[in-house]
Amino acid sequence: MKITGTFLDEISHDIPHQNWGRAEWDADFSHMKAVGIDTVFLIRSGFQRWLTYPSKVVMQEEGGYEPPVDLVKMFLELADKHHMKFYFGLYDSGKYWWKGDFQKEVDINLKVIDEVWKNYGHYKSFQGWYLTQEVSRRTGKVIDLYAKLGKHCKDISNNLPTLISPWIDGKKAVMAASSTITREEAVSLKQHESEWSEIFDGIKGVVDAVAFQDGHIEFHELPDFFAVNKRMADRYGIQCWTNAESFDRDMPIKFMPIKFEKLRMKLEAARKAGYDKAITFEFSHFMSPQSAYLQAGHLYNRYKEYLKTL
Repeated sequence: MKITGTFLDEISHDIPHQNWGRAEWDADFSHMKAVGIDTVFLIRSGFQRWLTYPSKVVMQEEGGYEPPVDLVKMFLELADKHHMKFYFGLYDSGKYWWKGDFQKEVDINLKVIDEVWKNYGHYKSFQGWYLTQEVSRRTGKVIDLYAKLGKHCKDISNNLPTLISPWIDGKKAVMAASSTITREEAVSLKQHESEWSEIFDGIKGVVDAVAFQDGHIEFHELPDFFAVNKRMADRYGIQCWTNAESFDRDMPIKFMPIKFEKLRMKLEAARKAGYDKAITFEFSHFMSPQSAYLQAGHLYNRYKEYLKTL
């Protein structure tokens, strides 16, 4: 199964910054295009005070730092140049919804959506929205959050598609800052299906696609969870994608490019489950030939070899 989309992570919340400028990003879009990537997803437009574009909303209401470069504008221009689709990722306050104040998270993002569409909606490549708040369970008012944000995104942009990328609450669902790589507790397949069926029922019609992150469960669990995810998504009219993580969760070093054998296994599981699309987190750090990680370039080469077998 081919990877046809990638997240763009320049907030560097928990992944090291590569300090690229326009030339490096232009080259990276070329590398993406060369292996069939047609869509890029901004993972988040802001986290806490850090911003990818000069958001007056966040600077005034949250004390956001004005960025020296408007990355949203640059990414849209590069997406236009390379004939790729761009999905805008919303703002993550890093505090409100984490503390259970879901309405405050919604309120500020409604303003961000208005601001962004006014400033950037004219770009040809602006083709969708990513609801950046990630969850694994039916947490608090997450259904209302997704429903309200998804509806506003679609209403303001003449029904452009929306995406969410939750994770599965498996044995490898540990905090990035943790020194451990696994835990004892994990959601059962039955409980996962029960909770996400309820979530999907509440967001159908305003969320168009779901791309579950694939790295939080054991490899032998992939077929069962993928089958359940596809069955649920089909039932509620939501496209079922996979977020094929191209970094390795099985090592104490967080995070390094994944062993190709593992990436291939995950992509094959998604293909067998009949998934609609494969995207990755994230090409530029973990698969790019110009990544700060030497191993990423080798992964790029192995992936190109894999493509020849499809």
